Amino acid sequence: MELLAPAGNLEKLRHAYLYGADAAYIGLESFSLRAKAGNLKPEEFEAAGRIKGDKKLYAALNILFHNRDMAQLESFLDQLRPGIFDAFILSDLGILPVLRSRFPDTPLHLSTQANCINTGAARLYRDLGFSRIIPGRELSLKEVEEMKRNLPDLEIELFVHGAMCLAYSGRCFLSAYMADRSANRGACTHPCRWTYRVLEEKERPGEYYPVLEEDGFTTILSSKDLCMIDHLKEIQDTGTDAVKIEGRMKSVYYTALVTRAYRKALDSLENPGKEDITPYKDEMFKVSHREFTTGFYFNRQEADHTTAADYSRSHIFLGMLEDPLSDGCYRLTVKNSIRSSDTLEWIGPDILYQQDNAFVLFDSEGKKVEKADHGAGWIIKPGIPVRPGYLLRKKIPGESE
Repeated sequence: MELLAPAGNLEKLRHAYLYGADAAYIGLESFSLRAKAGNLKPEEFEAAGRIKGDKKLYAALNILFHNRDMAQLESFLDQLRPGIFDAFILSDLGILPVLRSRFPDTPLHLSTQANCINTGAARLYRDLGFSRIIPGRELSLKEVEEMKRNLPDLEIELFVHGAMCLAYSGRCFLSAYMADRSANRGACTHPCRWTYRVLEEKERPGEYYPVLEEDGFTTILSSKDLCMIDHLKEIQDTGTDAVKIEGRMKSVYYTALVTRAYRKALDSLENPGKEDITPYKDEMFKVSHREFTTGFYFNRQEADHTTAADYSRSHIFLGMLEDPLSDGCYRLTVKNSIRSSDTLEWIGPDILYQQDNAFVLFDSEGKKVEKADHGAGWIIKPGIPVRPGYLLRKKIPGESE
């Protein structure tokens, strides 16, 4: 199965491939359901093509389009040459003729936003020219297998990791109603994660009865995060062609560690026992996440369990190692402050993690410093052997492994 990783920008795209993705998906500016992910601008098209090399890159054009968007899309596509993207991901059939006329040889993938959850709908999309569908996440694995058995020539891509939504895929209007920011336009404010109190009695203003789903729960719309890393064999048995990680809004650290864990897990399906992947799964669980679930894949009751728990994490992501300089030094992009007294942990595509207490920090002019703050232009001399693309983190004080 193809492993598909999220890329909110060029930085995440580079690390998605480096840490094991066969393909990546990225939004195009103004037309993606993750409007604040960074997304790809026309001046970045060629760079994206160079980064992907011989791997695959899919472009998300999956907002619901208004008339005013169509002219903007035409102008945007004027700047895109064929060959940069290996497929377009869309949900709005109104842009199908536009893409077909301009890029007749580029495959079309149906976004989960289109809410395709039955074989009849999947057959219709196939007949319209879609080579792959990403079904609504409300399907069980049994239903996925049935769809694939009836339509063997249609590729199926399933989400296996990341944020879930309690609304039907593509059918949530809470954000637009409550915050005037539409989820179907890429600007969701995630009101499903908010806590709610209802039933204010007219004669007792300011007194609320809490909505409880279980003891202590007041977030009745907030779903757990999907995690299927222990069930990839069951997914493979359905005939699924690609598995997908959600998270274009999340960090490079998230992209790298989650992609790496799923890469190891998929490889272990082909070569059982060749490598113990448990440590890589454990590292993935150190990335910020909500409680995990298997969603709708095995039973509806599991998907219905919500969570009031905050994000869980044990480490702070510090930055990425860039190109090498002289004397064992490297350029460093810093995401969170690094101090010379920190105990760093280096992470690589095939390096679980290695501690470093002997590094030295420099500013852009080569002057030794005790602290490096957020931004590019820093230089580091690691105390252990490293390579460009490695990530840096440190343990949160007081947190257990």
